[in-house]
Amino acid sequence: MANRPRQAGQSSVELAIVAAVLVPLLITVPLLGKYLDLAQTTEVAARYVVFEGTIAESAAARKSDATLAVEVRRRFFSRSDSPIKTGDAAGDFTAHRNPLWVDHTGAPLLADFAADVAVSTVARDNTAPLAALLARAGGFGLPMRNELEGAVTVRPRDVASLPLFDRIGLQIARRQIVLVDSWAAASSADLGRRIDDADIAVYPIEPLELIGDTVGTVLPPMALDPAMEVANTPPEIIPCDRLEGGC
Repeated sequence: MANRPRQAGQSSVELAIVAAVLVPLLITVPLLGKYLDLAQTTEVAARYVVFEGTIAESAAARKSDATLAVEVRRRFFSRSDSPIKTGDAAGDFTAHRNPLWVDHTGAPLLADFAADVAVSTVARDNTAPLAALLARAGGFGLPMRNELEGAVTVRPRDVASLPLFDRIGLQIARRQIVLVDSWAAASSADLGRRIDDADIAVYPIEPLELIGDTVGTVLPPMALDPAMEVANTPPEIIPCDRLEGGC
């Protein structure tokens, strides 16, 4: 029988070649999943930032960017079971870090919360001509600066021992925009007061009332509508032409 050619070491070489391809793949796939999870968390955090602006009674009462940043870092980018406490800040130590957001060596992707997670808000004026007319000249007292944009930016650190990812410079940014201060009335009486005080936007109440109790308090009917009583706004009553079946 002829001697077979010696193949010592061939399996080791093949294993090394396969490992050179599979090992980076096995490392990068979980890492990409963690980046996606960070992106989703950033989206949710941006929504939190803008909706915090909707519950403030005025623009001056809104939380500052610094306060929102502290809350976002602790409540969204710290551990998922973090308690919600006023003034609670995330610390750069293991007990406050999300155990999922680490690289293949166990090093945290967010090494410095203050540097890696940033929050910013911008309030803009509503420049629509009709809105400006009603807000400024109409007397409704509508807020002009009621568009609020909130942004959250996250910068995971580069993974030093992984090619391509060691210089990726990843930055995840998400923005949300909402309309705040919607001029919601506290009650039907409050709504009626706001309409009555709207001056030229509805009708000039004060000049008409000066005319007298008869002519000045009842306006002539418009077309087929009944006469309208000045300063008598029942907001809780639905006009009959808005009801099914009409008047």
